Amino acid sequence: MNERSVVSMRKAPSGKLVDDFTPSLIISGEHQLCPGCGEPIAMRSLVEIVAEMELTQRTIAVFGVGCYTLFASNLDIEVLQALHGRAPSLGTGVKRTRPGALVMTIQGDGDMVSEGLQEVMHAAARGEAITCVLLNNGVLGETGSQMTASTVLGQRTKNSLEGRDAEKHGYPIAIADVVAGLRGSSYVARCAVNSAGNVARTRRMIKRAFEVQWEHQGFSFIEILTMCPTGWFVDTLDAPDYLNSTLGSVYKVGVLKDECASPPIGKMDA
Repeated sequence: MNERSVVSMRKAPSGKLVDDFTPSLIISGEHQLCPGCGEPIAMRSLVEIVAEMELTQRTIAVFGVGCYTLFASNLDIEVLQALHGRAPSLGTGVKRTRPGALVMTIQGDGDMVSEGLQEVMHAAARGEAITCVLLNNGVLGETGSQMTASTVLGQRTKNSLEGRDAEKHGYPIAIADVVAGLRGSSYVARCAVNSAGNVARTRRMIKRAFEVQWEHQGFSFIEILTMCPTGWFVDTLDAPDYLNSTLGSVYKVGVLKDECASPPIGKMDA
């Protein structure tokens, strides 16, 4: 029996097979990301909302470059691969040529905030009818967990072992706050995936962002705080609490902007 068969036959506490819990738009429940990584939770939430909205045949995802790029070949939706940092520009081109598509871009903080900051800012300023998703763990996980432009003060990375220092490294860029301040953005929210309650709120925010795009109401942006225990030098089980004490203490979750004035979704779990 091969390894895939062994994984598929493992039983969950309910008695169901592990594969029974794989969302319909994820081809395989297996992935190569590190244990405790929050990005698979975020990806699952995104595709589950696509399926819930019955937009599978209308969705096009544009991936940046990072650990999450491993999911590009594991999703049963149309996927395009962008150059490093350029996903919003590619997404803009897709939407303008296919205005009837739901277009979402998926980037990490290294890809979006460090490498391609101008791309997302100009897309938001133009009010492009796309949804940009930021998976923010504060490190360049794919290349060894170096500091990014969104690493918070005091956070340890491969090249800031004593923690990010403002005098040495400057201050982090709160990109969701910047995007919310641009007149072209219609919906901006920040959420997290380090608890069941936060995942539920994340799903509602994703759905709202997609609705804004689908109803032709402009540019929408979702920042999802995710765990990276390997890059943070912490135990997998400690990662959710570590997220609260580092990224979560600086980047407050909630709806930062909604031009259609939807009701507030709530605060992140402590």
